Amino acid sequence: MAKSKKRKKLTVPGFVELKGAGRKICVLTAYDYPTARLLDQAGVDAILVGDSMAMVIQGHKTTLPVTLDEMIYHGEMVSRAARGALVIVDLPFPTFHMGVHRAIELAGRVLKETSCQAVKLEGGQEQQDVISGLVSAGIPVMAHVGLRPQSVHTMGGYKIQRNRDQLLTDARAAEDAGAFGIVLECIPRDIAAEISQFLRIPTIGIGAGPDCDGQVLVIHDLLGMTGGYVPTFVKQYAKLSETINQAVGQWCDDVRDGNYPADEHWFE
Repeated sequence: MAKSKKRKKLTVPGFVELKGAGRKICVLTAYDYPTARLLDQAGVDAILVGDSMAMVIQGHKTTLPVTLDEMIYHGEMVSRAARGALVIVDLPFPTFHMGVHRAIELAGRVLKETSCQAVKLEGGQEQQDVISGLVSAGIPVMAHVGLRPQSVHTMGGYKIQRNRDQLLTDARAAEDAGAFGIVLECIPRDIAAEISQFLRIPTIGIGAGPDCDGQVLVIHDLLGMTGGYVPTFVKQYAKLSETINQAVGQWCDDVRDGNYPADEHWFE
């Protein structure tokens, strides 16, 4: 049920405190103003402007083509709509692989030009210096380990990640570097639970089981707006593709049959 009363803006420290309070954290993606406004009104804790827009908005096969300028463009719209939710913007490939100083420069652009509160980057141990540098520069960072879509070619596809030792190492490294939270994507439940129990910062799962401190989904998956393959970890709470197809089809029939516009739909 939508939250009608005005909410206090969630901060990065407030996000971290949700773990200590034992309250599960709700995160969804959004890429535009009206969607972000609806998610914010519904009470989500955080909105992620994900590089997943390359696939669900732009129609690409991977997240790699989306640019920094595009992330900033969409992030600014989402930030304007989010009155209560924390807004996190993904750093697209390869912005955080260009050295610490360059990463600070580009992530700084994201914060300045979108008014978001944090950025997210993929990686753990190998990105420890970058995470530390961004945090030292006053840029809050959410890390991302397990399946990393920007590394799809290196990983050989979208596969479940089962290397327990590496996953634990990556998660520890991200926390030690100053990350305020971490996404765990497509890893076995027992490993996700172990990481969640070990870390002081919140874990946000996607395909990582119920023992994470919170969950994130792509909004188009949740609403049933994506065609074709649906990941097994997704629960569709609506079938908007069917609803939209039916509504548009009915409108086309009405126009072709002369039933729209009717008398109440024009001006004298």
